[in-house]
Amino acid sequence: MENFVFISTDKAVDPVNSLGATKRYAEMICQSLDKRSAATRFLTVRFGNVLGSVGSVVPLFREQIRKGGPVTVTHPDVSRYFMTIPEACLLILQAAASSSRGAIYMLDMGEPVLIRHLAEQMIRLAGKQPGVDVPIVYTGLRPGEKLHESLFYADEKCRPTAHPKVMEAGVREFCPELVLGNIAGLRRAIADYDIDAMREILLATIPEFRAVEEPCSANAGAKIVPFPSKEAGRIH
Repeated sequence: MENFVFISTDKAVDPVNSLGATKRYAEMICQSLDKRSAATRFLTVRFGNVLGSVGSVVPLFREQIRKGGPVTVTHPDVSRYFMTIPEACLLILQAAASSSRGAIYMLDMGEPVLIRHLAEQMIRLAGKQPGVDVPIVYTGLRPGEKLHESLFYADEKCRPTAHPKVMEAGVREFCPELVLGNIAGLRRAIADYDIDAMREILLATIPEFRAVEEPCSANAGAKIVPFPSKEAGRIH
């Protein structure tokens, strides 16, 4: 394989929840492997919120507006970076076509958008008045959710590329041996559903990770299906 492009997220910068921490860990794995591999270049792209994707707030807001509201926003000041699906695809292709190794690429998405303003604009585009025809309800930030996201760390030395909308960040200082050495322990913790062990490994590997307690979303009576053993999962 000549190029490996990992899709990350802006939540990987100074992570405070499990999604951001695991994405940051994966970025570090890619950069560690890149140092060891001569045949394959390992690269990363960081996405903001991709408009129209499954995880985007746009389909949710559209459905809430269709039902007459309320439109739910976590906080009046919460903001996010947004990109379109074509822009996301462009970012991946630009990263693969680059000549760098171990770098992280981000799209210049301009200023972050207030989610409140996005909700208000979508209500107006539907021919209704925010707060009059369709109420907006603020539900509060969820555990592990930031008011604002960042695209890169200050010490990643972000710089422009040949493409005017694509930025490149360098590799931060970290110990590749620690990153790769902790993978086996993390795999065991995942196989055992050992949440405490997972958290300890992430905290030990990512110094800037500030873990916030996140409620378990699984139902109390949900059946946990164990991962298959190596022998059972081997492809013959």
